[in-house]
Amino acid sequence: MRQKYDAQSYLCWWPESRSKTVREYEEKYNWISRILDANPEILRLVDSDLKKLCRPSKKGRKAKYTSEILLRAMIVHQLEGQSLRGTEILLSHSVFLQDFIRLGDRTPPSYSMLGRSLKAVRPVTWEKVNKTLTLYALENKRIDPSQLRVDTTVVESTIHYPTDCSLLWDGFRVLYRLLNQARDRFPGVIPYRFHEKKVKKLFLFITRYTRSKDKKRQRKVKKYQAKLIKQVSKIAEVASEYRHVLDRSEDRALQYIGEEIAKYLGSILMVLEVAERVWIHGETVPAKERIFSIFETHTELIKRGKRDKPVEFGHKILLGQTKEKFITQYQVMRKQVSDVYLPEKILDEHKATFGQMPERLVADRGFCGDPEAMKDLREKIKVVAIPQRLKDFVDDFFVKLQHFRAGIEGSISALKRFFGLLRCQYRGFKSFASHVGLGVFSYNLVVLSRPPR
Repeated sequence: MRQKYDAQSYLCWWPESRSKTVREYEEKYNWISRILDANPEILRLVDSDLKKLCRPSKKGRKAKYTSEILLRAMIVHQLEGQSLRGTEILLSHSVFLQDFIRLGDRTPPSYSMLGRSLKAVRPVTWEKVNKTLTLYALENKRIDPSQLRVDTTVVESTIHYPTDCSLLWDGFRVLYRLLNQARDRFPGVIPYRFHEKKVKKLFLFITRYTRSKDKKRQRKVKKYQAKLIKQVSKIAEVASEYRHVLDRSEDRALQYIGEEIAKYLGSILMVLEVAERVWIHGETVPAKERIFSIFETHTELIKRGKRDKPVEFGHKILLGQTKEKFITQYQVMRKQVSDVYLPEKILDEHKATFGQMPERLVADRGFCGDPEAMKDLREKIKVVAIPQRLKDFVDDFFVKLQHFRAGIEGSISALKRFFGLLRCQYRGFKSFASHVGLGVFSYNLVVLSRPPR
């Protein structure tokens, strides 16, 4: 059984620092602690998910860490920008942070415990947590919802740059590793040789010389591409055949290997199909028919017209922000939606949270829809500052609103540089969305931790 929090608080003393930097650092965490204490609903929401980590004890044993400790440790992990291991080390060495997470006389949670806690909290829970914090900020007059600026950005998945060749090699090496594990566990179960070194040479040659202009070398690349497809097809057939044998085994380790093969096999077969269509038949395969990682199959290819980064691999997220830089709404899109179709959803979400429409909606040109849609939008809101043409920038008031819109760009930069939204380090879309939710929540806590003027 996991407790929500410790009824008895622990006392801790440390000398007051004379350094302004350290005082500001400590004051930030002290404000965050007060905000969390003032919102017990946040702890209740997270506690309902964290309780699933421990089984009910027949002897009445209690879990070592309360939900409050784990929640505050997650916040420290996000604010400090450390890895899970780095967070464990930081908590072990910092008496101040131990007091912040209310650790008491316990040892800090291990990196594996912290990782399980991060994955246990669902994306919908972080949405409710952020909504609770938004209502608290409104009640304390820390935000003014009358003006709303919105923008979209991309959070990347942790994948290498995908090419047909690299995806085929990924598929081969994963199946080779799993089949070798089964062979080591039960010698003789798979009587095949897969020539791993030869396949790697094919992969390296194709990668190195694909763009070569030499015709003789190009013919050799084509020949090696066909060989690579053949080798990956062969190991996929063997893996498909022996997956059922491993599933029926009484050895739990072999059953696990069979489950792992089944998890990757569908993606590998899809990569093989795409490679054959491109390399053998010369087709152009659209992005919606491809996958970009056999490990992160949910990843999308997103084009946003950036000169230095023409394509990004991850998911598009929508952010809505007040003039106080507080993020009142966010959305992680499993399938990307054009900015043109987002204003209606933004306004519905704003009305659901605050009970009324914003007086001003400011966005960039990407949110500009057809004339009828823009007309409907202007009937709902007093001021809609979404540029349609260059002539709009003649109006000084419109230009001021666009300068106001530019403030969200700085917030997006801060989210990516300091709150982990440049790239998600966790696997699966659920963990991806939870990571974004925790990042936005931590950012909002820092915004509110600045003493009111």
